[in-house]
Amino acid sequence: MQLSAEPVIYGLIFIGVLVLVEGVYLVAFGKSISLNSKVNRRLEMLDKGAGREQVLEQLRKEMQQHMKSQSIPLYSLLADKAQKAAIAFSPRQLIMLMGGLAAVAFVGLSVGTTADLPIRIAASIGIGVAAVYMWVNKKAKKRIDMIQEQLPDAVELMVRSLRVGHPFSSAVQIVAKEVEDPLATEFGIIADESAYGRDMGDALKEMSERLDLQDLRFLAVAVTIQQQSGGNLAEILAGLAKVIRARFRLFRRVKAITAEAQWSGKFLSGFPLFCLVAILANDPGYYDEVLDHAYFIPACFIVGIMLTANVFVMRMLTNIKV
Repeated sequence: MQLSAEPVIYGLIFIGVLVLVEGVYLVAFGKSISLNSKVNRRLEMLDKGAGREQVLEQLRKEMQQHMKSQSIPLYSLLADKAQKAAIAFSPRQLIMLMGGLAAVAFVGLSVGTTADLPIRIAASIGIGVAAVYMWVNKKAKKRIDMIQEQLPDAVELMVRSLRVGHPFSSAVQIVAKEVEDPLATEFGIIADESAYGRDMGDALKEMSERLDLQDLRFLAVAVTIQQQSGGNLAEILAGLAKVIRARFRLFRRVKAITAEAQWSGKFLSGFPLFCLVAILANDPGYYDEVLDHAYFIPACFIVGIMLTANVFVMRMLTNIKV
């Protein structure tokens, strides 16, 4: 049995394709679209001369376009993540990107491996789709985490604005100008929609449902109740800010406590594969005597399924809702 470098080539091609997605995105939309940027994207668009209505239309289009394309086969698996990540690529562009990455992967597999044509085609499609999905999922998780972290400070900023006499709409506009993205752009959209006549409570409710954040639902409910029955909104939001901050601290604590179990699950699933590569590198003929056995291939599938199941089981055990 000869030592094969094909598994390593498959992995390197997948990593290269994953990095290529980010590169294409930044080239297409510029550094300001990156979550690492400290620039408020909405204000930057306004500074470049775009009108307020034009900016609002562009941002809303980016945020709503993915959920409107759920009827596209297989794209429904990606639509929710793409919406939460506010991916500026349109659904058609994302699908074309998958196809382009699959073509790049196919060229790489054709040059670097001797696999049969059907295997190369299937693997290329899998790499292209999986790379885009993992990239979008990472973007969505990072963006939601940043919004959760920014929200308590934003609510406290609104409380201070209300206490000095500003109306709630002005408090929202202050948040849109003073905090950083991604929350600044989200609140900027709410401020613009309110300026054009939309109810503030409805706009907050839609944002909370789109981002699927419980803390934003609390904020939307508090504002709606105050609009309908009156009361001191500053005191209500001050209490809400304390609750959100306490929930966030608890969430971080739970995450720290379960981190060991999460990494244990990943390690237990990845270590057998690392051992397999090490064994073949040390002794390429280690499995020669059992390669022709009837149970060898079924056993490989069973081991792969169990390793994959281990990752999902450990994730479910450590996914504690706060």
